[in-house]
Amino acid sequence: MKRVPIGVSARHIHLTQEHLEILFGTGARLTVLRPLSQPGQFAANETVAVYGPKGAFEKVRILGPVRKATQLEVSRTDALHLGLNPPVRESGDIAGSPGIRIVGPAGEVTVDEGVIIAARHIHFHPEDAARWGIRDKQRLRVRVGGERGLVFENVIARVSPDFALDMHIDTDEGNAAGVTTGDYGEILDD
Repeated sequence: MKRVPIGVSARHIHLTQEHLEILFGTGARLTVLRPLSQPGQFAANETVAVYGPKGAFEKVRILGPVRKATQLEVSRTDALHLGLNPPVRESGDIAGSPGIRIVGPAGEVTVDEGVIIAARHIHFHPEDAARWGIRDKQRLRVRVGGERGLVFENVIARVSPDFALDMHIDTDEGNAAGVTTGDYGEILDD
């Protein structure tokens, strides 16, 4: 059995250093609230507000470390609340996506693009991928059990020596399947 732990990811934002300093002041640095499943990644103590055409969210958690591009990841339900129609994309693929206004304690910034619904994916260390014969970017099927069990289709395999085995879905997907962080799924053979 190819069991993989699942992490349910709530809305969050990744910032560039430039935007972090606009929002929190010159020389601002993110501080660690708690580590995440991926090595070196963390939920920061810092939060921002985000404003779309129809709604807003206060206290959106920033994930660190800083990135090359600012990116807000939301669920479809979150997107409807904001009044946006973002594409389902892999993290980092923000070209042509909607923008958002971001407000912090020291300032605000509006990005022209950067709002996505993260495509469901599994992070694999190369050893885990090799053990199960999985290639980077391969599309997988993952079954979860329970009262609302289902099979997730089109789960993208992401293989890197910087990764630890973990499947990431958003809150809409987790709620639909009755899955919470720490549950397990089974990768199905095609």
